[in-house]
Amino acid sequence: MPPTDIGPPDYKTMLHPVIKSNYGKWRYHEILKPGVLKHVAESGEAIYTVRAGSPRLLSTDRIREICDIADKYCDGYLRFTSRNNIEFLLDDPRKIDSLIDELETKNYPIGGTGHSISNVVHTQGWVHCHTPATDASGPVKAVMDELYDYFTEMKLPAHVRIALACCLNMCGAVHCSDIAILGIHRTVPKPDNSLVPNLCEIPTTVASCPTGAVRGDMKNKTVIVDEDKCMYCGNCYTVCPAMPIADPSNDGISIWVGGKVSNARSAPMFSKLVIPYLPNNPPRWPEVVQAVKNIVEVYAANARKHERLGEWIERVGWERFFTLTGIPFTDKHIDDFDMAIETFRTSAQFKWR
Repeated sequence: MPPTDIGPPDYKTMLHPVIKSNYGKWRYHEILKPGVLKHVAESGEAIYTVRAGSPRLLSTDRIREICDIADKYCDGYLRFTSRNNIEFLLDDPRKIDSLIDELETKNYPIGGTGHSISNVVHTQGWVHCHTPATDASGPVKAVMDELYDYFTEMKLPAHVRIALACCLNMCGAVHCSDIAILGIHRTVPKPDNSLVPNLCEIPTTVASCPTGAVRGDMKNKTVIVDEDKCMYCGNCYTVCPAMPIADPSNDGISIWVGGKVSNARSAPMFSKLVIPYLPNNPPRWPEVVQAVKNIVEVYAANARKHERLGEWIERVGWERFFTLTGIPFTDKHIDDFDMAIETFRTSAQFKWR
């Protein structure tokens, strides 16, 4: 096919020669040490990966620095994972230690492989998004500073994936991560009736609400919000700037646990709410950091080898999870939304200890 400038470039032109010549023909892989992987092909060729953490939001100077390191040790071959790790790809194992030494000199953490906490996938936050209930980069930095050793060492029972979304539209993977940090709005959007007629298309604004909480007030050329139906997603504000939802006094963070994408051992799981609200306390978010650290440490002390966080909870029971972590169970944990009966536990098998 002729080249085109429409759409993404063909990724196969950018593959490492060892990957390209052995594509889909791999025999096994192993973790040589935290942050270092070895993949061996059926042909006997091997490729080595050195994984380093990144802050996701990168300056051009930092990207150039990363590329210079890849040019020096890897013939320019590197990739970013879906969780924003940087992976340097080498076919010469003699360069691994030198590469790691230079990365550590430049303060890049090495790890995120095996039974560890990988890099946190997160959303835009205050730096870019228009509907956040919290920041993204700030809480992630604060949390991972506290959990740094769990990234550089493989001392957990299994993989732990953490995600952050700054609102429940969740362009992060909070619905399917072991631990999810989710920004929440707690007040409904407030239509500015003097601006709605000039800034917003009322039919579009009404149609934007997934729960039917917004209805038109055609007499006054504005809209009305039904507070009982609103789920605070901010979709209406996206199409109608005259309906701000941000509230510095009431916006905050919730914590969810137990999700996973993997099919290993058990089916994929959705995350479930465990802490309904924590305050926004920038720049270090101490309540959020302590809550996440507590969950990680209780899981590390009680789960079996290879058992993901959600699998451990399902084995010991949610009642036992709340007891071990010391997290209070409240009415906010009970799903009262339409059709929630499908998710209810309908037996009498509650085992509070």
